[in-house]
Amino acid sequence: MDINTVNAYNKHGHRQIKICVSGAAETGHCGPHALDQAKMLGSEIVRQGGILVTGATTGFPFWSAMGAKETGGISIGLSPASTEKEHEEVYKLPVDYMDLIIYTGFGYQMRDILLTRSSDAVILGCGRIGTIHEFTVAFEDNKPIGVLEGEWETSAEIKDIIEKGHRPNPKIVFDKDPKILVEKVIALVQKDKEAESQI
Repeated sequence: MDINTVNAYNKHGHRQIKICVSGAAETGHCGPHALDQAKMLGSEIVRQGGILVTGATTGFPFWSAMGAKETGGISIGLSPASTEKEHEEVYKLPVDYMDLIIYTGFGYQMRDILLTRSSDAVILGCGRIGTIHEFTVAFEDNKPIGVLEGEWETSAEIKDIIEKGHRPNPKIVFDKDPKILVEKVIALVQKDKEAESQI
């Protein structure tokens, strides 16, 4: 991306890179360092000029939102609920560490689609079936995808899906270091934006 394009993106806030962090709402299977890694991931997204987008949920995404806000960044949540009351009382989801929560009213399945489509890229941490769903939606939408490797099985499961799916994808990157992973993902997003500007 040339310097004029970079300056234009910095000048207009709505053009900041929006990175979705996907991961387990319940992290008991993720290992003792998963939440620290999630927090570092949210913080790195902000440090590198991005905006964090999550499913407005608990666990891994919540801790990434905590990291983003503690670093002074912007955190947006897309809720499966239709109202704040439903969000808190029916879904039992938090409202902390988010600047804005969009109440989609679409439940988890359709919320996942809106979540990934409203982001420039998706980064996956320790997850469960919902994280795999968000991965497949992002994959089909040709989004840049980062996979944070750690003590959890999610990254190995995603590698297995890619291998057995027989559809190689150059827009998927893996790393154990949140800082390096965010750098790789932002490079993929910038490459996409540069290609779009030439059309």
